[in-house]
Amino acid sequence: MPLHLTKVAFATTSVEHLAERLLARAEAGPLFLTTRYLPKRHEEVAGQGSLYWILKHQLVARSAITGFGEAEAGRVAIHLDPVLVLVSARPKRAHQGWRYLEAADAPVDLGSDATGPAALPPQLVGRLAELALI
Repeated sequence: MPLHLTKVAFATTSVEHLAERLLARAEAGPLFLTTRYLPKRHEEVAGQGSLYWILKHQLVARSAITGFGEAEAGRVAIHLDPVLVLVSARPKRAHQGWRYLEAADAPVDLGSDATGPAALPPQLVGRLAELALI
């Protein structure tokens, strides 16, 4: 089973805003985040795990982690797929940096079908998640 990471979507106001930021950064080149240290369990994460985004104390979306690499000043790059996948919102405390998330504890995707919450605009999904309605 894959291992995942969680990270706070810092300075992001909504799921829609997060999706726009990721796509804008991907247009400028490969999308990656930097961190000080390579995760010890990076082999379990790369290529099969995801980065779950925490927004307003809820896990609301995920980005697939495509791999790890080197960044400037000796930092580590976490390479991401720019497509944001909405997940069933789940409460999660904010934290600094990233944390591991076991696959069994990860929220399920809302799906890509044209019905249910996945058919709603990301901003509305974020608001419903804030109200604990989905």
